[in-house]
Amino acid sequence: MNELILVVDDEQRIVRQARDYLEHSGFRVLEASDGKLALAMARQAKPDLIVLDLNLPGMDGLDVCRTLRRESDTPIIMLTARVEETDRLIGLELGADDYITKPFSPRELVARVRVILRRVNRAVAQAGVLRAADLEIDLQGHRVLRGGVAVPLSRTEFNLLAVLAQHPGQTFSRAQLVDRLHNVTFQGFERSIDAHIKNLRRKLEPDPATPRYVLTVFGVGYKFAEGET
Repeated sequence: MNELILVVDDEQRIVRQARDYLEHSGFRVLEASDGKLALAMARQAKPDLIVLDLNLPGMDGLDVCRTLRRESDTPIIMLTARVEETDRLIGLELGADDYITKPFSPRELVARVRVILRRVNRAVAQAGVLRAADLEIDLQGHRVLRGGVAVPLSRTEFNLLAVLAQHPGQTFSRAQLVDRLHNVTFQGFERSIDAHIKNLRRKLEPDPATPRYVLTVFGVGYKFAEGET
């Protein structure tokens, strides 16, 4: 294992607890107590996953997440003491892969970390390149081009797109997408799929308000436009 995890929180008790459980489970751990330091360490150490508190002094977790997503697709688990659905959705829309609400079980944190890293390291089952109009989806390289220009997607966004694009015209419910992604992020909170779809469209579609590729099937779920591949 030995993957490197960056834990970012200004509460030392939480950092210490997370570090102890993660290290006991075989991970290496770096610590940061504020947003600016977290960015510097992420850029230098290139961790395999970041556990990021939402409420940080100075530069908050949302700003850190927003900046990181412009630079990399490193998986991010957000820690938040806020219970409002809006706060969770904002984090997911910015590209976070998962969230945990404080207070949390350190064992749950370790389980979430393992699930996300397994998903990251799992090879895409169906190799090859999908083409849809001016889109090129490289399933093995985890890369998307639109008109020859790279489209920066988080891993969750890419995996969501890959599931849909491999089955053009087939409608997937939110529950089916959760199952296909093998992602604990969405269990009991399937509407968070909507946040990732919104973010995917914003990056992918020429006009997100009138999507061409990722279509909504009202009352059911989503599908990739039939005939585009």
